[in-house]
Amino acid sequence: MAGNLVLLAIAVIAPSLLFWAIVRVPRTVDAVGAHLRARRGPVPTAPPIERLAADLRRVHRTLAEFPPGTPALRRRATRQAYDALLAQACAAVDVPHRLDGMAEGVDREVERLRVAQALRDAGVRVS
Repeated sequence: MAGNLVLLAIAVIAPSLLFWAIVRVPRTVDAVGAHLRARRGPVPTAPPIERLAADLRRVHRTLAEFPPGTPALRRRATRQAYDALLAQACAAVDVPHRLDGMAEGVDREVERLRVAQALRDAGVRVS
């Protein structure tokens, strides 16, 4: 008789436990995943400064080595890419710049030179 009660209890309780486990597993997996993500720390939003410095050197070299007759559009696009990299590097090392609000011309070229020197002073090898 006791054996029958044990079998009946298993037959009644086992499906309930199985259903509870199936419902509970996704929440447990999500909680474990969130805990692991939190332990890793914040994900960087910008590229590392080493990569920015390498890209700055590459684009600076490209600008300096343009042969005569290079289309103006290519020169302008390369200068814009250089300015964008300078702005990213400034943000990475907390150097102020005014490249975003300036029009093309002598003032912008002077600002490029000032920013490049400020980055060198901050320890970033630009050229």
